[in-house]
Amino acid sequence: MLYAIIAEDAPNSLEKRLEARPNHLARLTVLQEQGRLILAGPFPAIDSIDPGMAGFSGSLIVAEFSDLVSAQAWAEADPFVIAGVYHHVTVKPFRKTLP
Repeated sequence: MLYAIIAEDAPNSLEKRLEARPNHLARLTVLQEQGRLILAGPFPAIDSIDPGMAGFSGSLIVAEFSDLVSAQAWAEADPFVIAGVYHHVTVKPFRKTLP
């Protein structure tokens, strides 16, 4: 089943985000290689593709997991969680309708 992982960044966490990003992307790449990643990306803190020093307000990941517990465990082990980039993470079942 698909799950949406909706994460909110902690205030002033851009430097931590940049430091943890390679490890975060490596985990997403594994999901992608397994054919389980639907989409992933950050929410810019301002209305811009490249928010610069304004940074990001969080992220969205939609991926396939065997169950909610597995999705939550994966989300909790994310390098952004461990580094303190994310201060709140919600994991919800997701049903893709379109496209």
